[in-house]
Amino acid sequence: MAILENIRELFTSETARNKNSALISGFLFFAGWWVLIDAMSVDSQKQITTGHVFIGVFGTISFFMVNTVKNSHISEENTSESGARIAKIYLLIGFVMGFASIIAAIWVMIDDFINNKKKDNWPGVALLMQNVFILIGSLVYKFGRNEEDWNE
Repeated sequence: MAILENIRELFTSETARNKNSALISGFLFFAGWWVLIDAMSVDSQKQITTGHVFIGVFGTISFFMVNTVKNSHISEENTSESGARIAKIYLLIGFVMGFASIIAAIWVMIDDFINNKKKDNWPGVALLMQNVFILIGSLVYKFGRNEEDWNE
C-alpha cells in the first residue's frame, strides 16, 4: 500500500501539475519529431524533402515562442503597457506559426502525397502528426502549468 500512496502523492503534490504538464508536453514534442524521423527512415523513395522538414521547424519555433511568454507579461496587472503589447503580439505570432504549420502540413499531405498515386501516404500523415503533436504539446505546456508556484 505504501507504493500506491507514493504514486498518489506524486500526482497530487503542489508541484505535480507543473511536472506532469512538462512530462506530457515533452513526450508529445518528442513523439512528433520521432514520427517524422520514422517516416524518413522507412521512406525508400525519398519523398520527404527539406521543405517538408521546415514545416516542423516552424512548429518547433512556435513551441518556444508560445512558452517563453509568462502569463504575468500579458495580464492586465502589467504596469508596462508597451511591454504587455509586445508580449501579446509575440504570443500571437507564436500561435499563428503553430496553426500555420498544421495548415501547411495538411496542404502538403493532400497535395504531395494523397493526390499523387505514385507516392506512399505515410510520410504525409507523419508530417501532419508531427505538427499536431508539437502544437498539442505546446498548448499543454502553456496552459497546463501553474506559474504561481515559481514565485515562491
